[in-house]
Parts: sequence; C-alpha cells; structure tokens
Amino acid sequence: MRQIDLGAELGANTLVMWGGREGAEYDAAKDIRSALERYREAVNLLSEYVIDKGYDIRFAIEPKPNEPRGDILLPTLGHALAFISSLEHPEMVGLNPEVGHEQMAGLNFAAGIAQALYHGKLFHIDLNGQRGIKYDQDLVFGHGDLHNAFVLVDLLENGGPDGGPAYDGPRHFDYKPSRTEDETGVWDSAAANMRTYLLLKERAAAFRADPEVQEALAASRVAELAQPTLADGEGYAELLADRSAFEDFDPAPYFGGRGFGFVRLQQLATEHLLGAR
Repeated sequence: MRQIDLGAELGANTLVMWGGREGAEYDAAKDIRSALERYREAVNLLSEYVIDKGYDIRFAIEPKPNEPRGDILLPTLGHALAFISSLEHPEMVGLNPEVGHEQMAGLNFAAGIAQALYHGKLFHIDLNGQRGIKYDQDLVFGHGDLHNAFVLVDLLENGGPDGGPAYDGPRHFDYKPSRTEDETGVWDSAAANMRTYLLLKERAAAFRADPEVQEALAASRVAELAQPTLADGEGYAELLADRSAFEDFDPAPYFGGRGFGFVRLQQLATEHLLGAR
C-alpha cells in the first residue's frame, strides 16, 4: 500500500504485479487453491485501497512459468485471465505479458497478446527477446524469434487483419544489457530495443499496404473467420435444419488438397521483414 501511495504521488497509472516468489518447488508442499485464495485476497484488498483513496491506478499481473520459483502461480497469460475473472473488481486488473515469459512456456507471444486484446486486458507490455525454452534471457527486443516480433508489432500498431483492436498503452522494454558490454554497449543495447521496434513498425506498415499481401490474405480466406456461424436471429435449431452445414457438406475438395496459401502469406511477411519488398 505504501508503494501504491508512492506511485500515485509520482503520477503512475499502472502497478505491475509480478508474483515471482509465489510458487513452490515440491508438489506436496503447497495447497495451490489456498495460495490462490491468499493471492486473490491481496488483490481485492489493494483494489479497495485504491478505490477508497481515489487513485487513478489499475493493476497489471505479469505471468511467468518458473524462475526464481520452480513453479510460479499464474504461470501464463491464460492462467492470469482466469484468476482475474474471480476478483471482486476485475475491471481494475489486467495483464502485463512479457515476451520471454510466455516463450519460456513454449507459447506463442503474439497469439497471447491477441487474446489479451480480445478480452480488453492488455494494460501494459514488456518487450524483450528470448531464444526458446530456457532461462529468462531478457535479450534485446527482436534478438530471438524475429518473425513473432514482426507479427507482434503489426498487431500492436495496426490491430488484427479484420480491424480488431490495436494497443494504445506504453511500449516498455524489460531487457538486461549483456554482462559482456561496457557502458557504451549498455546504451547501444537500450537504443537497439527502440530501433528494432521502430524498424518493425515500418516494415509492418509496408506489409499491410502491399496489394499482393492483401490478395494473399483474401486467397487464404483469413477474413472468413470473422463471419459468424449463425445469422441474426438464428440458433441451434436453424443450424440443425441447415443441411449444407453437415449432411450435404462436401469434404472432398479439402481432402483433395484445397490449399489456403499460408506458406505464400508467410513468405511475403518474411520478405517485408527482410526489406526485400
């Protein structure tokens, strides 16, 4: 609560909660349900404190699967979303996902961010680089899975291909300069984060504006997923009565190799990423 007071005094609007110590190394050593209840109790208490004080502050949970604990509570973005739904003031609590933390669990960070945006819970974001499932590397943003970083920046800046929500919050780089760097290298690495993001933003804009990309998106039928299964006023009865939905559906074109062109679409993204288009 004293930290919240200090944050409010300095004009902070988001308090990031990384529960790095909240976990266990031994399965029988902790009742996870009770631990989550204590976690929930704490967040509910702090929410009441912010409301009573009239602070313009909200909370952002930062998931991480492990390190420093063997297994950390709320290890992924999905776990945190489920936990938030149990709170007394869920509108005050969102997410602060980190590239490396989701990738440490073998997950797709850009896909997770899309889900956070879908739920309106992307309150803050930590950008860095990670090379696979290992310790938390905190590399410079983009110095890892560059393809995923490209798609991530495109999503943050431009929203989904169907015009879904973009991100209007701060871009924060949670990285650590390599121990091999001198003072000059430290500042070079800080600049590298920002330069990489801006280069990817530029490349993503070119990707979106490319007519061949738009044609490839249409050929891949990406937009078709945005079409509801049911028309206005329809329910399961109408769906069951629609023979084209099952009885008369012809799967042969799909088994016969009806392609979606996803490889071509990915190659176009790669060429834009490399500055070849």
